Amino acid sequence: MGTAERREAHEAARGTGTSGAREQAYHRPLWVEEPARRRRLPDPVRTAAVRAVLVIAVTLIQAMVAFLCTLAGSWLAFPMVISSVVSTILATWAALDVWVTRQVWHQRHGVVSAPSSTARALRRERRRARRQERSAERAQSRIRRGGGAGQLSHS
Repeated sequence: MGTAERREAHEAARGTGTSGAREQAYHRPLWVEEPARRRRLPDPVRTAAVRAVLVIAVTLIQAMVAFLCTLAGSWLAFPMVISSVVSTILATWAALDVWVTRQVWHQRHGVVSAPSSTARALRRERRRARRQERSAERAQSRIRRGGGAGQLSHS
């Protein structure tokens, strides 16, 4: 469907002619909102992930500089190699931090999970037992409230 065809369809829907279209610009949205395919990461996890990406990027740059300094025979090669080793340890820690933060967040805020059929059946059994206990308890309380034995009327 070309632009002219879209414009005509839009004008037909609005009830304006082609002369009105030239006077009034065709207005269409710049983008169309689509629902996200995946849910957004929780804030603490996203923060840890951004930090990890930055640390890993700096580590890769340091490693490349250390390699180039070594090839050039520069005095800076040794300090850069040492800093690259330390930076690699920090990058590993940052990646683990993302994983740990994610686990902690899930533990604190719960995870949406679909229980297995076994768990569902056990829960149903427990509910049924509780209902029976409550109904038996209500029946006992009614019997106790009923008054003395052999009483036929409330007078």
